[in-house]
Amino acid sequence: MKIIVGITGASGTQLGFKFLSLIPKEIEVYAIVSHAAKKALKLEENIKYKKLENVTYLDDNNLAAAVSSGSFKTDGYIIVPCSMNTLAKCAVGISDTLITRVFSVMLKEQRKIVLAPREMPFNSIQLENMTKLSHLHVSIAPPVLGYYSEQQTLQEMENFLIGKWFDLLNIEHNLYKRWQGK
Repeated sequence: MKIIVGITGASGTQLGFKFLSLIPKEIEVYAIVSHAAKKALKLEENIKYKKLENVTYLDDNNLAAAVSSGSFKTDGYIIVPCSMNTLAKCAVGISDTLITRVFSVMLKEQRKIVLAPREMPFNSIQLENMTKLSHLHVSIAPPVLGYYSEQQTLQEMENFLIGKWFDLLNIEHNLYKRWQGK
């Protein structure tokens, strides 16, 4: 399996980096970290991101990277978190960064795309953009908790969110307790 992860400058960039760290090692991973994501991580967490050994990092300014072509076969793409700026660009077809270029390529190739928009509350323009993308078979999956898995800590809550995103990308995991019924 081969996936691409885009991390943008929305609040909650640490979720994107945690997502990367929990991907099983047998999956081939390409990551694109925007300049704004690096800045947001520093502002919110007061840390600089560390590159993981099992991830190939790509420059968001390199529109000629291999992942920018439809001939580069992948199983899925997730942007987590997805800033409203990035979401808007995706909704109208602007491909001025590698993150948005990969989105356009994945869309035209009809491959699995997951966007994790990080904003609250959503305004009408944002909801309209999400609806438009949903009609194009893009999974819109903001970080919303499901309490049935009985999370007790922030780490368990983050694992639940990441597990739900893994489910959308068909990545096997044991990150949260699944609903068993009563």
